Amino acid sequence: MRLALAVLCLSALPAVADIQRTINTHILPGHAALVEETTKLADAAQADCTPEALRPAFHAAYDAWISISHIQFGPIEDQALPLAMSFWPDPKDSTGKALARLTAATDPIVDDPSAFSDVSAAAQGFTALERMLYDDQPDAAYACRLTQAIATGLAQKSGSIEAEWPAFATLMTTAGDDGNTRFQTPLEAKRALYTSLSTGLEFLHDQRLGRPLGTFDRPRPRRAEARRSERSLRHIQLQLAALEALATSMTDTDLTATKAAFAEARSRADALDDPALQGVADPAERFKVEVLQQSVRAIQVAVIDEIGTPLGITAGFNSLDGD
Repeated sequence: MRLALAVLCLSALPAVADIQRTINTHILPGHAALVEETTKLADAAQADCTPEALRPAFHAAYDAWISISHIQFGPIEDQALPLAMSFWPDPKDSTGKALARLTAATDPIVDDPSAFSDVSAAAQGFTALERMLYDDQPDAAYACRLTQAIATGLAQKSGSIEAEWPAFATLMTTAGDDGNTRFQTPLEAKRALYTSLSTGLEFLHDQRLGRPLGTFDRPRPRRAEARRSERSLRHIQLQLAALEALATSMTDTDLTATKAAFAEARSRADALDDPALQGVADPAERFKVEVLQQSVRAIQVAVIDEIGTPLGITAGFNSLDGD
């Protein structure tokens, strides 16, 4: 299902979206945490690139990414970095193929950080690093160099995104001012935040839950995100927390229905004992995941009613194109 945004009015907007507060309490701290953890990850990889040693730093950095990954506009979009940070969904196994090509050739590009940023995005981000840390590697020496290259690249990309946010934040908070061609009305800046919220929920419903669920007759447990590191459920929990934080930062209203819907979804997620969502192939366990997915849909409806409509934006549910 896709949330198609349609602007209903361009004037007389209520003070629903608090742009400055969202930037100060959610966006900037989230990117600062990402820089901190990816820097630690890169340093740890240089000190000891073995999977056992690097996994704790990997998990901490991946947590930081998932907690801010719904902010897909601004510097990350301008620098075309979303897929280079995390190449998922990956229905054609582009990550596996890209890593295999580099390894088979023992490509020295991994020793040049600047050049490595030009390799396939599928070989650069967290999904690629997960493969390096949780799949058997045929060449341990080259795997170390490739692991270090990916970790270094993640830190560099995170830093580049964070560095550009103060200037972009100014564009958002001065929306409608003379000379601001990026956000020509305050609504455009508010819509960017609302879109992050609504499409984040859409991604959670359709991808993080929908892909492994597949259909009753054909469940797809191998399509669960980060199943190798057993982070699939954790990503759902982290995204629920992050999206609720975004929603509450945007408004001073009570958001009674939205908060209740988030609480229900968090409770459903916390009750699952299936970190890699592999239980979707079992009817009883699958039902629990389906109920969780339904609770995410309830959040989407509440967000439309309590945030989107007062803001002057509505969303409808349409079929999601593609796989």
